Amino acid sequence: MTTLIDMSIADLLARKVWLAPMAGGVTTVDLAVAVGGAGGMPTLAAGYLPADAVAADLVAFRERHPGPVGVNVFTPQPRTVSAEQLRRYSELLAPVAERLGSRLGEPVHDDDDYEAKIDALVQEAPALVTFTFGLPTAHDVSRLHGAGVTVGVTVTCVEEGRRALEIGADVLIAQAASAGGHRSTHDPLRKPGSETVADLLYGLLPLDAPVVVAGGIVDAAGVEAALRGGAAAVSCGTAFLLADEAGTSGVHRQALQDARFSSTVVTRAFTGRPARALTNAWTRLGVDAPTGYPDVHWLTRDLRRAAAHHCNPEWVHLWAGERWQDIRAAPAAEIVTALLSDGR
Repeated sequence: MTTLIDMSIADLLARKVWLAPMAGGVTTVDLAVAVGGAGGMPTLAAGYLPADAVAADLVAFRERHPGPVGVNVFTPQPRTVSAEQLRRYSELLAPVAERLGSRLGEPVHDDDDYEAKIDALVQEAPALVTFTFGLPTAHDVSRLHGAGVTVGVTVTCVEEGRRALEIGADVLIAQAASAGGHRSTHDPLRKPGSETVADLLYGLLPLDAPVVVAGGIVDAAGVEAALRGGAAAVSCGTAFLLADEAGTSGVHRQALQDARFSSTVVTRAFTGRPARALTNAWTRLGVDAPTGYPDVHWLTRDLRRAAAHHCNPEWVHLWAGERWQDIRAAPAAEIVTALLSDGR
């Protein structure tokens, strides 16, 4: 018997390019609408937003586009950092904050309004809800399924994929090491691996679930290669960083197109969680942040905001996948069309 969720999965996977949910303002409703209108699968980012703002974004999207939309949620994180570690890192950054006319924030360990977001998403019932940084509970998955929602989990290795399916996930989003922004490893203390898209497909496809791959795919050749390798679809984030509709900050846009920034690095420096960003003065400090998310995120947030305000790219998080040099500024619809030119 075919269920509503089965039909939803088929519809979602017919859209071969998915917009990655880039939290912090990059994935705007405008960007999601443009991607959906061009035949892609848009996923809104719930990270750092209260539940009512997430619901408002869904309403705003639906007022402008009749197609499916997803929402990505951060799972609550275990506390992995001590007050002493945070104090030492704060002392290292305090002079930088002072030079920028800012101050460091209070490190807070919160759950990003997780339970309220689950309640809101069960009520609003988008086509898709995905989870990052770990697993939801089987109960959360069951509630979403009861509302007709397809559930996806971002994974970075086979074992994470296996556990995601055990709690009822319908789709695996496999994030390779080349991806920009936060690594989605479920164990914050596990050293990030070097898995490629091909490695993850080889390991995850035998689990017999749809696999959507992510990891620095910015052109049609990359999309086509992933689909030929067995991926059900491709999730792209870096490819849309320069989209006209993206909320990428001015300093971030400039850095992505500045030849002075010639490499990326995986670092905990900005938030306490491993993430791939352009190499700048902050990543070259030689002392990485302790493993402590979201504590370090809140500690450094005002410093990063001050640097962005002053258009100083050396002290802001410049998320980017390994292929960032191949992206271009354009309307999002043109980017989708280019990505799909050989990948339908």
